[in-house]
Amino acid sequence: MSKPLPASVRNHWTALRMLLVMTVILGIAYPLAVTGISQLAFAEKANGSIVTSDDKEVGSSLLGQTFDLPKKNPDDPDEAAQPDPKWFQPRPAAYPYDPKSSGASNLGPNSDVLLKAVQERRAAVAAFDGVDPASVPADALTTSGSSLDPHISAAYAQQQVNRVAKERKLPTETLHKLIDRYTEGPALGFLGQEGVNVVLLNKALSEQK
Repeated sequence: MSKPLPASVRNHWTALRMLLVMTVILGIAYPLAVTGISQLAFAEKANGSIVTSDDKEVGSSLLGQTFDLPKKNPDDPDEAAQPDPKWFQPRPAAYPYDPKSSGASNLGPNSDVLLKAVQERRAAVAAFDGVDPASVPADALTTSGSSLDPHISAAYAQQQVNRVAKERKLPTETLHKLIDRYTEGPALGFLGQEGVNVVLLNKALSEQK
């Protein structure tokens, strides 16, 4: 009759078997099941909500991006990017819409730095869009919590219509219809406010003849 294993050995062997079983279940079976279900039920969202144009990946509808003019000196890190007037512009970002550097400015309402930045943005946006500085919406002056939000308010989108229409020689009615098409309601129907996805709006804009 064989001698029973010591209790400590039995405990370790039980723990090892449990580790192997849970590794198979949670490390292999569960991820495969979730991946399979997501690919069958909502493949587009599971794959990053990629936006394509002319069969090329141009972004994600979940991530904002800049729409700037080409730099005169691309290798000059000190040259400031200038917004392209032919596109609807996103809201400011604490970081240049870089997914690797997501985050807010962390400036509070009593910050002199924030107040100065808002005043400068108000003047710049008003001049760029040709509107009264007092009418510039708040989201055109402040950053989002992630600096990656692809949405702007409908008011900010509508403010940009005349500029974009002039640059592209398009009827303003066409642009208003595009804005209505890409205006999304509050999350879950009640969280937050309506927003216009600038990435999708500009993609549709690029397809206008």
